[in-house]
Amino acid sequence: MSKIHAVITGVGGYVPDYILNNQELSTMMDTSDEWIRTRVGIEERRILKEKNTGASFLAAKAIDDLFSKTKESPENIELVICATTTSDHIFPSCAAMTAERTGIKNALAFDIQVACSGFISGLEIAAAYIESGKYKKVLVIGAEKMSAIIDYTDRTTAPLFGDGAGVVLLEATTGELGIMDSLIHTDGSGGKHLRIKSGGSAYPATAETVEKREHYIYQEGQHVFKHAVSNMSEVSVAIMKKNNLTKDNVAWLIPHQANLRIIDAVAKRTGIEYEKIIINIDRYGNTSAASIPLCLWEAESKFKKGDNIILTAFGAGFTWGAVYLKWGY
Repeated sequence: MSKIHAVITGVGGYVPDYILNNQELSTMMDTSDEWIRTRVGIEERRILKEKNTGASFLAAKAIDDLFSKTKESPENIELVICATTTSDHIFPSCAAMTAERTGIKNALAFDIQVACSGFISGLEIAAAYIESGKYKKVLVIGAEKMSAIIDYTDRTTAPLFGDGAGVVLLEATTGELGIMDSLIHTDGSGGKHLRIKSGGSAYPATAETVEKREHYIYQEGQHVFKHAVSNMSEVSVAIMKKNNLTKDNVAWLIPHQANLRIIDAVAKRTGIEYEKIIINIDRYGNTSAASIPLCLWEAESKFKKGDNIILTAFGAGFTWGAVYLKWGY
């Protein structure tokens, strides 16, 4: 019997209309366009401004885009996995709310929380379900309203993040296409360097935690940068070696869009030419779990059937990994 693979057969995406550029940010805190661009490579980011909307709104917009392009029916979707750190509520899940918004009634829907590595982790989970024969049509979403957890008085984190969502449709195939391999890692000792200190079950919200601004992202930038560079670089090289890939037969490298200097370091370590690297951090900033699917969405027309593509990410946890896939169309 031929091995079943999970292949991407469609991509959707959505970013809010409102553009928060570096000039506007510089009126809110002690920073400048030059300071932000030279350190992280970001010029602007999108912000969701609609009242009482969250990650499920963004995710539903991305799915609407996917359905409009693929003509897929919501009734055929069997599983919805949403990677997010910014779900509308603690519960119900963003995936369940998104399914309701988009008319998906016949699917299991759940969230995963793997921070910026969430989308590639979702691909690995979805691939396992499809390879087992359990499901044939699966949506994997990365959706984030990062502006909801950003302290806009903190110049070290506020310039970095933006809002958006991307989604892929995965289907079963017996061809040599789709998700071929993945390497995902976690080192929980890194948790203290990148986190939200309060708001969970151990440290519920109080007047004191709010006053101390502990419900926003806390990041020790240099420590996170060092580990992101080394771990994304090493895991990308590892998955290439494991699958006999070289810089010449990898068509595209799609790194998590956290920092342009991190992307540069991964490119140098893998040897992959810069023109083969998909980058949109300058326009969207770090959209966490949404960054890789948004890259797929924007670059979809560049891909050719059979292209070898490496996805790599690093996020809070610490979590990091890489996925090797062959493009399906």
